[in-house]
Amino acid sequence: MTDSARVILERRLREMRARAQIRSWEYRQRHRGKGVWNRLRRVLAQAERAFVVSAEDARQLISEGFGPAPVGGELHPKKTILVVPAERVQQLTSRKETPVRLSVQLLTAREIVLVPFAEH
Repeated sequence: MTDSARVILERRLREMRARAQIRSWEYRQRHRGKGVWNRLRRVLAQAERAFVVSAEDARQLISEGFGPAPVGGELHPKKTILVVPAERVQQLTSRKETPVRLSVQLLTAREIVLVPFAEH
């Protein structure tokens, strides 16, 4: 076997191993997560807007009766995800709007407030 053939085969082997590791990681995420990602997507699908807020504002909203979504407690690290009407969110001084999708900003936030779509 020539050196160039050996280099090509070794590169292909590294690529195959990398793909296998990725598939293994994806499998673990889907099957060990017990559906948490689907539940999180379902909560996000019902939201028109999303905001990252301070822990203090989140505690205040909880004391006002806005209960956290159970899926937030299933994530690691745990997140407080609250569904709050737009009028109340506008009163929060710490609010920072973030895209309603599985983004870095949303996944790294600890306290998230979602505004549901308006009912007609």
